[in-house]
Amino acid sequence: METVVAARSVRMRWLGRLPCAEAFALQRRAAEEVKSGGDETLFLLEHEPVFTLGRNAVRADVLFAPARCAELGIDVVETDRGGKVTYHGPGQLVGYPILNLHPDRRDVKRYVTDLEEALIRTLAGFGVRASRSPRKERVSSLWVGNDKIAAIGIHISRWVTTHGFAVNVTDEPLAYFSGIVPCGITDGGVTTMERVLGRAPQLTQVSEAFAEHFAGVFGREIIRT
Repeated sequence: METVVAARSVRMRWLGRLPCAEAFALQRRAAEEVKSGGDETLFLLEHEPVFTLGRNAVRADVLFAPARCAELGIDVVETDRGGKVTYHGPGQLVGYPILNLHPDRRDVKRYVTDLEEALIRTLAGFGVRASRSPRKERVSSLWVGNDKIAAIGIHISRWVTTHGFAVNVTDEPLAYFSGIVPCGITDGGVTTMERVLGRAPQLTQVSEAFAEHFAGVFGREIIRT
């Protein structure tokens, strides 16, 4: 008789708008819970304006001077995720899955590819055709033509994941990307769901759609808390 394996459950938490430091503290606590055998969590949120630097970032990728960042209310935060520098802020859906990839998904490339797939399906559901780029330097991001619409940067410790993705929903983030070299890429632009569609979906609509596709791709049952 074939054994049926029940889907793992993951708590989905919509956090609204949070400063980066608060969101990172929530991630750390959730990751420790998972490492101790606790429940997995999918945090979905919107950040206050922040430039985050990944492990491969250099300060020169932040083009705004510190005084200009302060004037605009943009924090600059170093993180332990992969990748270079990116922007998070209002009008952008950010997702932090805190998952245990042990024992069946211990493959970093597969994890990133699965996140991309969940985002591709989410965007397609709103009529946005996004795709991975064949160019090596554009790995872990999704593109509409030559414009990036979503970025992924992760950290994995003992096969427990932190950090995640950001997808540009409204046009509000566009002005801030001029203050950085996004992910170190100088020959491509940035776009949003609003720019592609001519209208901006609600962030909560996009978050709900992502949660459903995330559950399908990762074989999880979503529990809303």
